[in-house]
Amino acid sequence: MKRVWSDDYKYEKWLAVELAVCEAWCEEGVIPAEDMARLRAAEYDPQRMDEIFQTTRHDVTAFISSITGTLGPEGRWLHLGLTSSDMLDTGLDLQLVEAGGLLMEEVDKAIAALAEQALLHKDTLMMGRTHGVHAEPMTMGLKLALWWDEMNRQRERLEAAVETVRVGKISGAVGTHATVPPAVEERVCQRLGLKVAGISNQVIQRDRYAHFVTTLALVAASLEKFATEIRGLQRTEIHEVEEPFGHGQTGSSSMPHKRNPELAERICGLARLIRGNSVTALENVALWGERDISHSSAERIILPDSCLALDYILSIFTRIVEGLRVFPDRMYANIESSMGLIFSQRTLLELVDKGLSREDAYKIVQGNASRCWEEGRDFRDLLKSDSTVAAYLSREELEELFDYGYYTRYVDDTFRRLGLLPPVPAGNLVPEPATAD
Repeated sequence: MKRVWSDDYKYEKWLAVELAVCEAWCEEGVIPAEDMARLRAAEYDPQRMDEIFQTTRHDVTAFISSITGTLGPEGRWLHLGLTSSDMLDTGLDLQLVEAGGLLMEEVDKAIAALAEQALLHKDTLMMGRTHGVHAEPMTMGLKLALWWDEMNRQRERLEAAVETVRVGKISGAVGTHATVPPAVEERVCQRLGLKVAGISNQVIQRDRYAHFVTTLALVAASLEKFATEIRGLQRTEIHEVEEPFGHGQTGSSSMPHKRNPELAERICGLARLIRGNSVTALENVALWGERDISHSSAERIILPDSCLALDYILSIFTRIVEGLRVFPDRMYANIESSMGLIFSQRTLLELVDKGLSREDAYKIVQGNASRCWEEGRDFRDLLKSDSTVAAYLSREELEELFDYGYYTRYVDDTFRRLGLLPPVPAGNLVPEPATAD
């Protein structure tokens, strides 16, 4: 990714565009074949570019001049009929397409890591939490499968965003093709592996780049979501997971016991940077007339920085997932720490099923739950000793309610729905009950 956004690589793309335009002019019969043969050996000179730039203060004229200075009369064909943005935007899109490809490779690695861990912990019981408070049991595999599913959606978005910027523009000063015909533009884009921007003014329209950067921000937002959860689960009071912590690694300069979720925190911090860049990309959509350059200076920062930052935090996230330490015993202890309160909904539903109104059943269950909270007594024991509950539910029926397996009995169905598990063979399906004619 650093190579894609290096100055040398940018200038290589500029030269590739310029030579592709020359090839197109040659095919149109404008540039003689012998001149084209010499142009193919053209090279830019970074040192000479810098010297010329000190006078012209224009990077494109400095670039072109550094090439033509080493050529003969054939040098006059370079940049024929073009405006700077023909070369700049088309070259930029070549960089963006390549950067997007690298990002998709990293997304694929994250998806693969999530799938492996989701299957490994498919049945690892843990507490589901809403508002940070114990809700009902789930499994760690379900949490990871949820992330896997989200990352698959993000990959689809990223692929679409890359296609949005896979375009070139060789249409002249204000997009009218007055100095360079559409046939040249079509030949250039075909040679470079780009689609033709159907219409342009002096620039490729910046909604395309806003789409790209906001998509990077969306991917980063998901990574921040996952990293925030990992940070929360690593808290000392919870300590159900732990990000990788190498031998000899230190978490604090003053407290040797510390194992901080610093990798996950790094993801959260850089996700904010990318999200901020997406706002700038949106601001760049509105330009004066057929173009100004208010977008240009910002894009030189936000495009490479966003790609580099996302590439980096994707690799960190994959490293975390692959090396994630999961503590099932701690997860079970945390479930039990709420002393059976998680069975409140199931008890409520069973009482309703036995004939109580929902309002009356809710009052009975909530009353016992309140005593559990305030007196520190096990919710299950309180229900067993409640005479009102006993009038509707036997002790054996209550024991059946207090089964954690009830909450995880459809986990495999979810994994099959996602494609993380193979479908049940047709012969193993439970037949529908027969109905009378």
